[in-house]
Amino acid sequence: MTKIQTAAIYDAEDEITYTARIQRNGTGWMGWIEEHPKVKCEGETKAALLETLETTLYETLEADWEAWDKEIEEDMKAGRLDWLIEKAQANFEAGRYTSIDALQKFLEE
Repeated sequence: MTKIQTAAIYDAEDEITYTARIQRNGTGWMGWIEEHPKVKCEGETKAALLETLETTLYETLEADWEAWDKEIEEDMKAGRLDWLIEKAQANFEAGRYTSIDALQKFLEE
């Protein structure tokens, strides 16, 4: 095997750059995404590997998001998030809140 190289994969939608670690492996290439260790791929060429890594990364991210959405939905249906609603309501009624407009002004300063 050869020295590990680094390549950037930029996600324009979320404005995040992921780090691909790649290296020659015999006659082909292997690589993984540092931020998502379960994304590991092989390719016949460096370009093919990078394309496969990018595709697999997006598929993995999409699957993770879908699983997260499903879990939140199940938690809501089961009432496991009711305490958050109750706490927010109590804080609102007690006057412990900031309007979105005030928060936006604060953040702009």
